[in-house]
Amino acid sequence: MRAFYYIENYSKISRSFITEPCPCHLAEAGECILCSQLHGKCFCDCLNWKGVCIYQEFNNNGKAAKKGRETFRCKVKEVEHLEGDVLLIRFIAPHKLALDLVHPGSYVFIRTDENFYFDVPISIMESDIESDVVSIMIEIRGIKTKKLLDIKIDDEMVIRGPYWNGVFGLKSINELKDNKALVIARGIGMAPSIPVIRKLSNNKNTLKVVIDKSPYKDVYVNEYLKQYSEGYEEINTIDKGKLTDEIKKLILNEIANGVTLIHVAGADILSFKVIEFLNSIDKRDVKVSCCNNAKMCCGEGVCGSCTARFQGHRVKRLCKVQTDPRNIFEGRRFI
Repeated sequence: MRAFYYIENYSKISRSFITEPCPCHLAEAGECILCSQLHGKCFCDCLNWKGVCIYQEFNNNGKAAKKGRETFRCKVKEVEHLEGDVLLIRFIAPHKLALDLVHPGSYVFIRTDENFYFDVPISIMESDIESDVVSIMIEIRGIKTKKLLDIKIDDEMVIRGPYWNGVFGLKSINELKDNKALVIARGIGMAPSIPVIRKLSNNKNTLKVVIDKSPYKDVYVNEYLKQYSEGYEEINTIDKGKLTDEIKKLILNEIANGVTLIHVAGADILSFKVIEFLNSIDKRDVKVSCCNNAKMCCGEGVCGSCTARFQGHRVKRLCKVQTDPRNIFEGRRFI
């Protein structure tokens, strides 16, 4: 299993976890998001050190990046067209890959073509470590995802991974135990919410799950919700870019009942509005986690497609940075 250590360094937004491919190519370029010495500084300022030194790992590896993520050819076990633009695929993965993909925020790059420019990042809905069957739900949107419509049972897909930064606020999710949490999932966000719900349930938390199936006709994760929660409530969460009164009332009631973490699985506007609402009622102590919806191409922080600008002319690689969602949305420049 991979190492999973949380480290905070010189910037509050640069909190992440160390994985097997660390140090990566960013360290070679002097752009490491964790190690100050591999980011052009001449001193070490790691906080909450957990016993793993990236700088030492880099030197021990001959001042070179470690081997990157592998590519696997996986056999498709099941394909289901749920509705017009929603596709459910189950494929058989190597056992090690299935183990690595059980964690919240796990995702892979998939393609059906040998051309690696055509792969697309997809969050994991379920990874069964007994059968090694991995389930993903895909919303067909553009040229890359349209190619996936041609997949048939027994075909092979090319999988690159594993990656784990598909959720912001992982520390809050992993540390919450014997407590209460609220999960709000909308649209395709219902798929990546399942590993989060499973983790929170396994940590003996009491869960309130809210599903907004819009724009779909049905809730396509019923079988998983039955396994990991005591059901769910269907609520319209957002209307014309604003939180509905119904979801606001529910959030207030759940906080009054002791909820200390809210996970939002949906578009950025939903996460932003939930954080904005919590701030407006002076509930900054309620922790938040959410989907990482950044555009991604390489997944290694090199290509720049995931970068976002923040106050102080800071540029962050959102495929790598692991932090509290408030740090992502509150300090972000949209122009």
